[in-house]
Amino acid sequence: MALLPKLLCTLCLVGLVLSQDMIYEEFIAQIQACPKECHCPSNFPRAVYCDNKGLTSVPNIPPHTWYLYLQNNLIEGLPRDALQNATQLRWLNLNHNKITSDGVEEGVLGGMTQLVHLYMDDNLLSSVPSPLPTSLEHLRLSRNRISKIPAGVFIGLNKLNLLDLQGNKLMDDSVTEVSLKGLNNLVQINLAKNQLSIMPLGLPPTTTQLFLDGNNIEKIPPGYFKGLPKVAFLRLNHNKLGSSGVPKDVFNDSSILELQLSHNQLTEVPVIPSGLEHLHLDHNKIKSVSGSNVCPVSVDSEDETLNESAPRLRYLRLDGNDIQPPIPRDVIMCFRQLRSIVI
Repeated sequence: MALLPKLLCTLCLVGLVLSQDMIYEEFIAQIQACPKECHCPSNFPRAVYCDNKGLTSVPNIPPHTWYLYLQNNLIEGLPRDALQNATQLRWLNLNHNKITSDGVEEGVLGGMTQLVHLYMDDNLLSSVPSPLPTSLEHLRLSRNRISKIPAGVFIGLNKLNLLDLQGNKLMDDSVTEVSLKGLNNLVQINLAKNQLSIMPLGLPPTTTQLFLDGNNIEKIPPGYFKGLPKVAFLRLNHNKLGSSGVPKDVFNDSSILELQLSHNQLTEVPVIPSGLEHLHLDHNKIKSVSGSNVCPVSVDSEDETLNESAPRLRYLRLDGNDIQPPIPRDVIMCFRQLRSIVI
């Protein structure tokens, strides 16, 4: 009978191994090689948790690790051999450390050919690391000190669909067609809270979500969105946009569903595209709104029948301006799908 508990335990371990797609020998080797500073749960053997340990360097990582958590430590650099055993990594979290660009030796990241997620938020990087694994899909580098995107750093990264660079020190000459070359399948790019004064150039036409809050952007060039036909979510809150810098119909060339222009210096409401569903114009200097000026179709031609060309605006925020209620009747007649107006 004493053998029964041992047999059951062995069966449980085998079950866990199979669920993690590991052979038993790999499982045992993985658990036994777990660094003393880290936690390697037997029910999730491909994950190694080394977060919040006060580490100043990367410990020796077991070879069958897929998920490595090193956030909230005091790590200053990544030597070339820091992750030499962890060639199977899919997910690497290095957020909230003290990693500098000089401390990231060339080749330490590029050699991880299966890495999909790389998180290095809240470090001391001054440049986007290079080279990067071509397998990357998500790259998060927010709240560093990045002022440089090396030319060609994204070439070959055809799987990258999310790039987060918010809260850095990027200026206009850093975000160019040359520096962004290679982002052929990018969906979301976050450039909020940098030092941009113009709309970024060279964004790939696949861009769907563009976040530019908290910069110093003063104008949008005419026809800017013709090169970005898939943009559906655009945030330009907390910039310096005035109505003279926003061509009246500049958004008509886009497929934007949600447009955020809060906390700017607009004095007029731009023409609202038919497909737009959410519009944030709060905390500007707008004094009035007129359906005849902002409606994408003739108010007189609107009937009770909702067709494909009918405006789809459902949410409109206008508080923090100088507009006095009520909203003019022609605005209501134009945007008949409106469900909420904040004024």
